[in-house]
Amino acid sequence: MILYINKFTKKLCIIIILLFFYSYNLKANTSGNTQDTIISNELSQKPFYNLHFQQTFVYQFHPEFYAKYSGNNSLNNRQDDAFSLTTTLFFGTHLWRNCELYINPEVSGGTGLSKVQGIAGFPNNEVVRVGTVAPTLYPARLMIQQTINFDEETESIEDDANQLNSTISPKRLVLMFGKFSVLDYFDVNNYSHDGRKQFMNWALVSNGSWDYPADTRGYTIGLMAEYYHPEFVIRFAAAMVPTTVNGPIFDTKINKANGLVIEAEKPYSIFDRQGKMRLLLFRNTANCGSYNQAIDDQQLNPDIGKTRSYGKTKYGFALNIEQDISPTIGVFARGSWNDGHTETWMFTEIDRSLCLGGIFNGGIWYRKEDEIGIAALFNGLSDEHKNYLKAGGYGFIIGDGNLNYGIESIIETYYKLYVIKPLLFSFFYQFVNNPAYNQDRGPVHIFSLRTHIEF
Repeated sequence: MILYINKFTKKLCIIIILLFFYSYNLKANTSGNTQDTIISNELSQKPFYNLHFQQTFVYQFHPEFYAKYSGNNSLNNRQDDAFSLTTTLFFGTHLWRNCELYINPEVSGGTGLSKVQGIAGFPNNEVVRVGTVAPTLYPARLMIQQTINFDEETESIEDDANQLNSTISPKRLVLMFGKFSVLDYFDVNNYSHDGRKQFMNWALVSNGSWDYPADTRGYTIGLMAEYYHPEFVIRFAAAMVPTTVNGPIFDTKINKANGLVIEAEKPYSIFDRQGKMRLLLFRNTANCGSYNQAIDDQQLNPDIGKTRSYGKTKYGFALNIEQDISPTIGVFARGSWNDGHTETWMFTEIDRSLCLGGIFNGGIWYRKEDEIGIAALFNGLSDEHKNYLKAGGYGFIIGDGNLNYGIESIIETYYKLYVIKPLLFSFFYQFVNNPAYNQDRGPVHIFSLRTHIEF
């Protein structure tokens, strides 16, 4: 399998190089006086490629906290710390008219507290559950995006990471295929979505109950379509899921293992202040297990891994609202639910989630580049999931060997400080009550420092 992946990666690199030179030739051949060079002339009016970079470092620490007992997946109740580092290069180029290629090589290293276990709403969005802390290079994204404009009216979009400067129509269809993160497009929120510049908790970056299609590092392979209208946006994606729970290898039996998601986005205004509402529906199917079946087979210390088979599904919904209050204040709210019958396969062990919070721009205290964020988060489980953990079962994120159930409630606040552009520092505090839904453990106080640079 590793040999196959290496060969596949080499072929992709060759394709990328050929496409790069093809794009370069399109630009180089813009000189001419016939209609045959219309597309080349159009490309020559805008940069034919862009390059961006980001690096994020996170250090986290928690002091000792009370624990009546601990299990295999418990958060370490002794004093502990951890760090993570990610570095990403964002390259994009025009291929042909209204078509772009994006590729993001990425390096990540380090780990999370307790090897990313023990809290369902995990406090650091930059970490993943991999077996090594050594920096590792991998292709994060490799995707082709085609835009189809439906009228002559156009507007410009500015150059950014994975976004080339171009002109688009308010009414358009965007088609995309390749390796990407569904969080790049779905469940977006202007005030709570970017774990590198805003809140860091997993369930504040996206809706906690949405078990979104992804491998261990948070990426998937699939296709997506977005239809933009001045009054609404509809987007749909079909994506691959891993062969094992939170695993690195995608299941090629796509008729039996896949993730489907559809989202409707509606802008609105209240007293001339802008807002957006998004409703997301999802359905996953994979070679996963059933909580009830695991308990029926073994009432004490049930093992959900023994119940895995194709044909099981998980479905649910997520609601996402953002509202501009003033030029310096914005608020948001999220709520999500899934059926909770089958095991969490990709994201984190949350079956019900509710969060709300706000962002305060530093212009209020004459530091317009600074920012304060504060949010409250409440996570819950389905009855089947509770019973499984109570009986001594384990998931891939949580499991204390027993469970005195309580809502996992988290408060996160941060101050983002701009020293010199493009470098920023953020200081965090997270209060976690009932970590992993267990009233017999905690509360936990987590302190964090994040540095971020991008250009």
